[in-house]
Amino acid sequence: MLMHVSFPPQSHTLHVLPHHRRRSNDRRIEITALSKQGQRFFSSLAATAVTGGDENRVIKKFVAASPKSIALEALSTLLSPESSHLRISGLALPLYLKITEASWFEWNPKLVANLAASLDKQEQCDESESLISDSIAKLQSRERELALFYCELVTSHSKHGSNRGFDCSLARLDQLLRSSSSVYVKKQGYKAMASGLAEMGRVKEAEELIEEMRGKGIRASQFEFRCVLYGYGRSGMFADMQRIVGKMETEGIEVDTVSSNMILSSFGARSALPEMATWLQKMRTLRIPCSIRTYNSVLNSCPTITSMMQSSASSNGFPISIQELVNNVTEAEAVLVGQLVESEVLNETMNWNASEAKLDLHGMHSSSAYVIILQWMDELRERLSRGDGVIPAEVVVVCGSGKHSSVRGQSPVKRLVKEIVVRTGSPLRIDRKNTGCFIAKGKVVKEWLC
Repeated sequence: MLMHVSFPPQSHTLHVLPHHRRRSNDRRIEITALSKQGQRFFSSLAATAVTGGDENRVIKKFVAASPKSIALEALSTLLSPESSHLRISGLALPLYLKITEASWFEWNPKLVANLAASLDKQEQCDESESLISDSIAKLQSRERELALFYCELVTSHSKHGSNRGFDCSLARLDQLLRSSSSVYVKKQGYKAMASGLAEMGRVKEAEELIEEMRGKGIRASQFEFRCVLYGYGRSGMFADMQRIVGKMETEGIEVDTVSSNMILSSFGARSALPEMATWLQKMRTLRIPCSIRTYNSVLNSCPTITSMMQSSASSNGFPISIQELVNNVTEAEAVLVGQLVESEVLNETMNWNASEAKLDLHGMHSSSAYVIILQWMDELRERLSRGDGVIPAEVVVVCGSGKHSSVRGQSPVKRLVKEIVVRTGSPLRIDRKNTGCFIAKGKVVKEWLC
């Protein structure tokens, strides 16, 4: 039996968030890069596993020497379905147990659920069930906290793609919902079930769940419809995806930017570029705003542009103006680029006043940052060429230093900006005070552009 841990009072708010994966050229869930301390820990664990050394001693030393954030970061990385540390993922349980001994430890339902799902996926079913049973025993008299835990279990098992664990967790949650009189608990439970079923590819069951909710007098929210819509889209069942869009419109549920990005991502995963263009046009007609993620979803699906980004190390890896770009991609890609540059995303990512003209590229993938920078240079040229226009004291491009890149400290967007700066002869230079920014005097930029 696993050790018992104390539970602090829990909040009565259940948070169940969608966990759809990108189905574009960026097929990974974004994971914050490990700290250097975490990397050293994993290297030590891997080396110890090879030599047959004492892994528990390495774990004990790491937890004792690490602050809370570093220790939990390491555990979360081991538990991630996308983890690249599969050889040592089996050490997640010993690490967790050692963490529970720390003075700062607080029980967390999401963390326990992730650990249980990871153990189940590794076929350590007894350990997983023991962890779950121990948690249920402590939460038995607190319905909302128990419901939250079951929701997290369903979500975690679906992320790991564990059929056995998912079915068991789904059955537990379903039984709780049937016996509960709380409408709030029922709503949160249905959210987790719909999301999990869609993630597991059981989209028809997720849609049937919406009808079950209706029969019980519970109106399905935008969340459940999004799960079903994206589930059909990921499976390439576009007719069903469009049918769900129709249902949403009929029931007065907004088809917003998030829903639209799911639709665009689904089309992009199947290289359905004309369909993406049609949907972008519909967004424009319905005044659904585009977002940075819209750019990411669309441009990551354009093979010519993504190929340009991959070959950017060459001297002429990509065009350096929007017009040149449009002339060097396929007709379908040119249409998509044209629709994107007509959106308001550029205006939302730039700031313009007397003190500075700043472009913030945070959240953008390389393809999106590339197109935005080309737009931005055109916009700069137009504004600075006006005789009565404001000339900002400084021009700044914020690209980040790579703290959240897949390889910590190596930002693909920063590398892209640097190449554009070199190839265009731009006066922008890396800021000495902040290496995640490029900076130049406004007057010097005007002379360069105009």
